[in-house]
Amino acid sequence: MVARNFRTRSGSGEIDLVVWHRGTLAFVEVKTRATAEFGAPESAVDEEKRAKLQIAARNYAQRADVEWARTRFDIVSVVLERPPRIEWLRDAFR
Repeated sequence: MVARNFRTRSGSGEIDLVVWHRGTLAFVEVKTRATAEFGAPESAVDEEKRAKLQIAARNYAQRADVEWARTRFDIVSVVLERPPRIEWLRDAFR
């Protein structure tokens, strides 16, 4: 992990986690729900949220001098059941 709760200077976007995974810089959105009754947590990452993540990710990649081709977007989906269900959705969207 190289960053947590990264925010752009302009406040136009936020990324929960920034991690290196096998040579790829992953921008990770973490979504948690008490139950899956109203849908999977990852379904909350809609087009508007994706656009804001992409703005923040491009800002981070530029500042860190990382080629855009070496990046991806992941979602960690957490449902607080017993036992908790945690899924790491790699390359969740482009």
